[in-house]
Amino acid sequence: MSTSAALQTCPCQINPASETTTAPLLYKDCCQPYHDSLLNKEADDIKAKTAERLMRTRYSAFVLIKPEYIVKTTLPAQQSLLDVTAIEEWATKTDWAGLEIVEHRAKLGKRHAQVEFKAYFRTPNGLQAHHELSAFVKVVNKAHHDARWYFLDPTVPMSVTQKQPCICGSGDKFKRCCGLYS
Repeated sequence: MSTSAALQTCPCQINPASETTTAPLLYKDCCQPYHDSLLNKEADDIKAKTAERLMRTRYSAFVLIKPEYIVKTTLPAQQSLLDVTAIEEWATKTDWAGLEIVEHRAKLGKRHAQVEFKAYFRTPNGLQAHHELSAFVKVVNKAHHDARWYFLDPTVPMSVTQKQPCICGSGDKFKRCCGLYS
């Protein structure tokens, strides 16, 4: 998909595994407001209301090569541990083909959710799928009286023990909070 996607179908709306043709949203009406909001400090702060919505915006960010968005939507305690260059290289080298949401488990405990998805990409051998069950955590910002969903990246090594306070700032022990999903 071209990066001039303002007038095109949003990448998160393309599902090569589905025969159903509904009215897919345009990028400008789907993921672009989220990307613009988080990457442009002058824009209104638009937050994903569900883990699935955040996952869709992250997929579109990979397709449109927006590594800064990927970093900013990962749990803040993990952000400095991400390799932005590697994210950008992987996103650039991948010939993305579409997204299928397999299942969205919206409520796992007080603040967690899971999204099972398949991110399709083209290879010389045909269409392939990256199949993943991703964990998300809703972090409450008490100073601003709001909350935001973040991706819990299982590939980021964390130096936290099971008995330490959780990396999401919940106040619970890691083993009883995000440790259940990492």
